[in-house]
Amino acid sequence: MSQLHHDIVRNRLLAALTPMEFERLAPSLERVSMSMRQPLVMAREPITHGYFPEDGLVSLICDTVEGRVEIGLVGYEGFVGTPLVLGTGRTPHNAMVQAEGSMLRIEASDLQAALEASPALRGVLGRYVQSLIVQVGETVYANADCTIEIRLARWILMTQDRLRRNELPLTHDFMALMLGVRRPGVTTAMHVLEGRRMIQARRGRVIVLDRDQLKDLARDTYGTAEAEYERLLGEAEPCRATSSTHVAAAS
Repeated sequence: MSQLHHDIVRNRLLAALTPMEFERLAPSLERVSMSMRQPLVMAREPITHGYFPEDGLVSLICDTVEGRVEIGLVGYEGFVGTPLVLGTGRTPHNAMVQAEGSMLRIEASDLQAALEASPALRGVLGRYVQSLIVQVGETVYANADCTIEIRLARWILMTQDRLRRNELPLTHDFMALMLGVRRPGVTTAMHVLEGRRMIQARRGRVIVLDRDQLKDLARDTYGTAEAEYERLLGEAEPCRATSSTHVAAAS
């Protein structure tokens, strides 16, 4: 495998390392593709690898008696396998790819050795764990206290942040899983957002038309976790969509 170079790495946490610290880690990293519905972490099973997504999307999922519910979202800004950072090799939650892309994979034993050898890596990943805890907390708040429309607006914004484009590969079934609601509830909420010209829904995808309106609708469910991430890890490229606020729908 050819040596990875720090100046072309697309994961934000790895980009936050100094070139020297990254070069120490690089021999243990392997760039691999991630495909739709691919399981990365299985509940209560040993975590064999950690993953640094470069693009694409990964959901952290909790299985309940009522069904599957998303509790966290990870893209190029983050890391999958956070229990390894905390010194444990299992979790009751699943991690599954929800938008295909690429990632840098590292074996669990190599990651643990790197964490012991590199205070800088431990610091970066530790701060990311804190930001993820805040994100999960905001998800709990949104799910407990907000309408489906508000939660959908928040989730579309979070997805756009991580995919960095306006056209998002989202199905109604996937959005129902993300929001922990039934499919008809998602369909109704989508119609509300479409009617207000915030989005355009097509088969298997959503086009963001007006990001500012989505933020207004999402209210305080969006922004707290994002600000915490920037406070903790803002030295690397900002985790924000690069598109303009108003985007003409594709024909």
